[in-house]
Amino acid sequence: MKRWMGMPVAAALALSACVTINVYFPAAEAKEAAKQFVEKVIGPEAQQPAQPAPESQPKKDAGKDGGGMAAEFHFDPLMLLGIGAAQAQEQNFKLDSPAIQAIESRIDARFDGQLRGGFEAGALGFSNDGLVVVRDASKLQLKDRVAVNTAVADDNRDRKALYREAAVANGHAEWEGQIRQVFAKQWIAAAHKGWWYQDASGTWKQK
Repeated sequence: MKRWMGMPVAAALALSACVTINVYFPAAEAKEAAKQFVEKVIGPEAQQPAQPAPESQPKKDAGKDGGGMAAEFHFDPLMLLGIGAAQAQEQNFKLDSPAIQAIESRIDARFDGQLRGGFEAGALGFSNDGLVVVRDASKLQLKDRVAVNTAVADDNRDRKALYREAAVANGHAEWEGQIRQVFAKQWIAAAHKGWWYQDASGTWKQK
């Protein structure tokens, strides 16, 4: 009798062991955080004429088309036992730790103080892996080359630290490569007209 009474508990434990929570990389949140970071460093281009706002579309009645929360709920009998099927979760993306803020301050100051002129001259470019590259040193004045090369090396060191610290701040060190790719795309997207960047194949292109 005792053996049979223990079976439901054992079965529940076995089913619980099969439940997995997969935490997916929050790509949309990471993109938005990276965009804000990058745009703060690079700054906007010359103002463009404002475009008229599109006309708003009438909202659908969730009660008529079956939308809303009611349509999204699916009853699972295993929920009564506190057991569910394998789930996927996305989490918020944080980019505000003290270490990241210190890195941002250095990148911001260095970009305006030492690197912006190199991008404007065509000497520097954004690589496709989130770094800065001396693309054509001949476009720099001879007296500036050592300083710019040093600034690029320092900046790339901070950029690598940024991607690593962002992964650590979000509790997933394994996200570093994905975070780096998100930032790489944002640096290129925010580049001003005339600046150089690498495409996915490594070919240099000018905006």
